[in-house]
Amino acid sequence: MLAACAEAVHRRAKLVLVLCAAALIAMGAVGVSAFGQLRTGGFDAEGAQSTRANEMVDTAFGGAPNVVLLVKARNGSIDSPATAASGSRLADDLAQEGGVHNVTSYWQTHNSALRSKDGTAAEIVANVDADNNELIDHIVKTYAHDTKIVTVEAGGGAVVNRTVNSHVREDLARAEAMAIPLTLLLLVLAFGGFVTATLPLAVGLVAILGTFAELSLLGRITDVAVYAINLTTALALALGVDYALLMVARYRELAGQGLDGRTAVVITVRTAGRTILFSAATVIAALAALLMFPLYFLRSFAYAGIGVVTIAATAALILVPALLTVLGPRVEAGRLPWSRTHRGSEAPFWGRLAGTVMRRPLVALAPLALLLAMASPLAHAVFGTPDEGVLPASAPARHTSDELRTAFNGDQATTLQVVVQGDPAALPDTIAHLPHVAHVTSRTSADTDTHLLTVSTDLTSHSAAAQQLVGDIRALPAPDHATVLVTGDSARLVDTNHAIDTRLPYAAGLVGLTTLIVLFLFTGSIAQPIRALVLNALGMTASLGTTVWIFQDGHLSSWLGFTPRPMDTAMTVALFCIAFGLSMDYEVFLTSRIKELHDGGAGTFQAVTEGLARTGRIVSTAAVLLAVSFFAFGTASVSFLQMFGLGCGLAILLDALLIRGILVPAAMRLLGRHAWTAPRALRRLHDRVGLTHTEEPKDLTPVGQPSRCR
Repeated sequence: MLAACAEAVHRRAKLVLVLCAAALIAMGAVGVSAFGQLRTGGFDAEGAQSTRANEMVDTAFGGAPNVVLLVKARNGSIDSPATAASGSRLADDLAQEGGVHNVTSYWQTHNSALRSKDGTAAEIVANVDADNNELIDHIVKTYAHDTKIVTVEAGGGAVVNRTVNSHVREDLARAEAMAIPLTLLLLVLAFGGFVTATLPLAVGLVAILGTFAELSLLGRITDVAVYAINLTTALALALGVDYALLMVARYRELAGQGLDGRTAVVITVRTAGRTILFSAATVIAALAALLMFPLYFLRSFAYAGIGVVTIAATAALILVPALLTVLGPRVEAGRLPWSRTHRGSEAPFWGRLAGTVMRRPLVALAPLALLLAMASPLAHAVFGTPDEGVLPASAPARHTSDELRTAFNGDQATTLQVVVQGDPAALPDTIAHLPHVAHVTSRTSADTDTHLLTVSTDLTSHSAAAQQLVGDIRALPAPDHATVLVTGDSARLVDTNHAIDTRLPYAAGLVGLTTLIVLFLFTGSIAQPIRALVLNALGMTASLGTTVWIFQDGHLSSWLGFTPRPMDTAMTVALFCIAFGLSMDYEVFLTSRIKELHDGGAGTFQAVTEGLARTGRIVSTAAVLLAVSFFAFGTASVSFLQMFGLGCGLAILLDALLIRGILVPAAMRLLGRHAWTAPRALRRLHDRVGLTHTEEPKDLTPVGQPSRCR
């Protein structure tokens, strides 16, 4: 199949390029609207009690407060006549804004929860559509300013989310501005020329625009989080480098053997193309696990990731061979003076390293101990959901949230909302006597028999005690003929963690099973997939443990400029699946060459050392280029984006350098002759459905030039 595809592309290379250009324009036209179709948020568990309660609050009460104006008296008390008049006018003006609902102020209700402990500040709270960015920006610009009587700051969940999204867009632009020029420079150095360096960019551009078009279409029919854009750009460039580097390295190797252009292109697609197909399958298998979680934030990463992988692999198998055919020898144009005419993938250093490890496998104990030490902080990991703490301390929305938390007895971010359908009876008094409850206020819907109990506490929303309070309220007996639902930040965290915890074993099982199947079909061995899963899991836990050490424990916080906080639950799951998939990408790159040499008659020692020598440069170069793209997110001002970038980049480098370079040869040495074995029934299955390298047809090999590919 791959040979027939390569032959067709070679014969109609110019037509293929024209069709690719047309497809690129069409994808760009559709994808340009992607940003308008994507949503913020996506961290709440669908169908959970807190989510259903939020929907009831929106329906019966016009939504919970998500905008707060913090009004501080410049002189004296917040109750002074001038200050009270100024605050009341602000509340009246805010209530007149279209799209603003349920405006409540301290001066209207004299609710002590809306008055600071020292009496110098008070709150005006309201509800707006969290996706109405224009309205949120208007409120901040119009009302958050100083007068002669008061100073006003804007905060609340909607303002925080809007600020986070603005920072993410700025961070992404800054990261790309840093990563792309550096990646271009490294590409030229890695490929040894300017023309060949453009091939991965072509694949990456197709993958980016194609995935933008996919997200734009999906955004019209389902919820897609805007954060999927971040993954699209980073992953598209990464896979463009991976796949193009593999194709060009094999093409150069074949051209260096004296094969003509047609033969080199066809064999490249048959061998490197096969590796790319299996690599894409393993990455897709890891990303598909994200579809199992009831958070559209995670599903959005799956939509973007699967789209990028599919489009990048397709472009590598069609666009790159067409470009190689049309360019021919000119692919080496713009070659750097010190580079060789045909730069193959041979890297003696990696072969010597593999040989040393296989002769003395105990040297692998040092990197193994290092990885286990890096993984150890996972034992005390604490998980949460994004809040104002992900912003830098200098952000106005963060500063306002900090003041609300410290200066008031239970601010809006820490309150719990209890929705009661039916008569609440004595429930408000019962809740008021629970530990850490400051007071309980009640509202009744005018149109339905629904009551909203607002529970103010002295707890931070992500604390274990706050989560325990949620459980205590939910454990209370419901009044007769009444339905009780609890929501609020703490309740959403409880439900999100529960939703992820219950689906995580199934997602992990899916990743493991699909990886085992794909690698078995690729290698025909049962030992190789198990070995790959164990080593990749070791690398992933080491990376996650390091992110806990940095972002939760606070090491490097002053250098990176973030506030230590619990690990973001959804982002941690996304990081694991994405980094695991990329690690399997390199696993397939290495194993394909080792398998090819083994099938050609080489022993285990020779197959591993030569296989690593031929792929070591590809894997290490691709890993460095990919890590640059992710490490650029370390400059972000939003901590969960920093965590994602640094975690992915570290996982990739650990995998490419320590695991592929040292632990894989050691494992192969320990497995010995069992490395390629499988039960007889599975062997027969592989012979029937597995894809294997076969001898090249004679018409593809010039006379007098034996093929060295198998």
